[in-house]
Amino acid sequence: MGKIKEAEPVKLICGLIYDTVERFESVVNDLEAKFGPVECESEQAEFSHTGYYSEEMGEELFRSFVSFENIINPVRLKDIKHFTNELEIKNLGSDEGRTVNVDPGVVTLSSLILASTKDFSHRIYLGDGIYGEVTLLYENKLFMPLKWTYPDYKTPIMAEFLIRVRIALMENIIELRKSK
Repeated sequence: MGKIKEAEPVKLICGLIYDTVERFESVVNDLEAKFGPVECESEQAEFSHTGYYSEEMGEELFRSFVSFENIINPVRLKDIKHFTNELEIKNLGSDEGRTVNVDPGVVTLSSLILASTKDFSHRIYLGDGIYGEVTLLYENKLFMPLKWTYPDYKTPIMAEFLIRVRIALMENIIELRKSK
């Protein structure tokens, strides 16, 4: 029988798809008010991997990722997804369509796990209507995609960002272990 132990802390990240830089900055301010200061931010890129959001959010969209200084317990992911959904509602446009999409996830030493409101065969129910999806696996010093990984999570921008987040997580874990 394996010994039950607490989960290692993780780094919270949020992927944002948005229509303007001002919208991005406003939502990041709300995220920082809730989760603490941003630690890492990816480059901004045009979001052109799919037309899924075009009808609701417009044709010219951007994609960025942020992570936060504070480490968290991974069980918080489902509650964080509820908060990010509320942020999306807060930022609805005059036509009641979204102007921002906020996808929270957690970086562990071995993976990236995203939260979703949609069930599918490769997702695990976390509770309160939220599912968790292992989106990338960390192997051979790289985050490797799986067959269901979204195209924008396979980009060099994302790879570079996640490596920085993982390094910060390792440093946090080392400091945490030293203090025990």
